[in-house]
Parts: sequence; structure tokens; C-alpha cells
Amino acid sequence: MIRYSANLGFLWRELDLPAAIRRAKDAGFAAVECHWPYDEDAGAVRAALIETGLPMLGLNTRKGAEEGDFGLAAVPGREAEARAAIEEAFAYADAIGAQAVHVMAGRAGDDQRGGAVFEANLRFACDLAAGSGRTVLIEPINGRDVPGYFLSSVEQAAAIVARLARPELKIMFDCYHTQITEGDLLTRFERHQAAIGHVQIAAVPSRAEPDEGEVAYPRLLAAFDAAGYDGFIGAEYRPRGRTEDGLRWMMDFAL
Repeated sequence: MIRYSANLGFLWRELDLPAAIRRAKDAGFAAVECHWPYDEDAGAVRAALIETGLPMLGLNTRKGAEEGDFGLAAVPGREAEARAAIEEAFAYADAIGAQAVHVMAGRAGDDQRGGAVFEANLRFACDLAAGSGRTVLIEPINGRDVPGYFLSSVEQAAAIVARLARPELKIMFDCYHTQITEGDLLTRFERHQAAIGHVQIAAVPSRAEPDEGEVAYPRLLAAFDAAGYDGFIGAEYRPRGRTEDGLRWMMDFAL
């Protein structure tokens, strides 16, 4: 059975995070996730999660303080900032009970040290995760939306997971990014399923509700379910209008 998670980085953005959590519950979502919640009071967020009974699946490390930053973990010369961001993310995850931290790689440019820097920072994150029972996620992001992002393919992510061989480390399989960069979604999912910790969806190419565009999500998600995927599907899309007005897809996609 497919269960959906509301990504509150995009959905109900007009509300503070506790109110958005409550709205997600009312709309029928079974979990929530977020991007950068650090300006929100952690106590109020945790209270809303307890009240609604929704799990918080994950949050991102900060983008960084410089213009153009989109994560820091693979950026040579900024290791101290990257590790501070990782520590901050785990501390906030501990405070609200989030299950995973997405360690954002960032733009490494042409610096060949990016891979080694990323893997060292991921080992640091995995050590924190091992002590807290949480998961570390890495997400391939397409170069059209984020030019120069270090991690751009599922195969690249899978190779990193295999090299580090840490049980805490998993792939965030974002169907939107993967379709733009590589396509062949079902084959890639099945090939790397053991390394996948979370799945996200959005329409391609618009990144709107998943009821339009070139990906037939009802069939794709049914195939994921048949393959044995039992995690949540994260609704990480930018609504065409009010979030509430675009939720019919959840009924249409019911399995």
C-alpha cells in the first residue's frame, strides 16, 4: 500500500511549520518532511507532530551562507562549515524526532577533490546517525535546476553508498530529478532498490502536482509497490495554486 508524505518545504508554505503539519494531517497525508526548518521553534514543531501522530521523515542540511550555495558537503575548503551544518541538522532532528537528514552535496565546480570531501563528510554524518538511530540521505539533483550540483545521477549515488558501506547511508530517489537527468525510472529503482531510503515525486517538467507531465505515476508507483517498496512517497512538488486545490491526485493514485 502506498503511503504519502507531504513535503512542507513546498506545500502550505504560507503557514508556519506546526500549522502546516496540522493541515497535512487534515488533508490525509500519512507523514511529513521538510527542507530547512531551522527558524521554526523545535518545541512547537515536535508538539504538532505528537498531536497529529505524523512522523517527520527528514530535513535538509543548510544550503550555506554564500551566494549560490546549495549545500556544502562536497565543496572543498568548506569542510568546517559543512560539518557544522551536519551537526546542526542532527541536533534539530533529535529535537523534533525526525528520522533522516539529507546531507546536501552542493556545487563543487571543477574541483576534483569534491568526491573525497563529500565522502569524508558523509562518514562524519554516518557516525552521528549511528549514535542516534537516524538515516543519512543523499539526493541526485538535476543540473538544469541546480547547475554544477556535485551529485547528479543515481548511479553516482549508488557507487558512493557501495564504497562507504555504511548501513546508515541511503539514496533519496527523487523521480523528478532522475527523470530529467537519466529517465528509465523503474529500471533504475529496481536496480538500486536496496540502497534507496526514500522516494519523492513531482510532475516533469513542471514540478507541479504529479497528475500532469511525462511520468505516469499511477503505473510507476504501482510497480514500486509490487517490487516491495514499503516506504513513504514524498510529495515534493510546487502547487499550481492553493495546496488544497491540487490534492485530487492522492485519491486518483490510491492503490
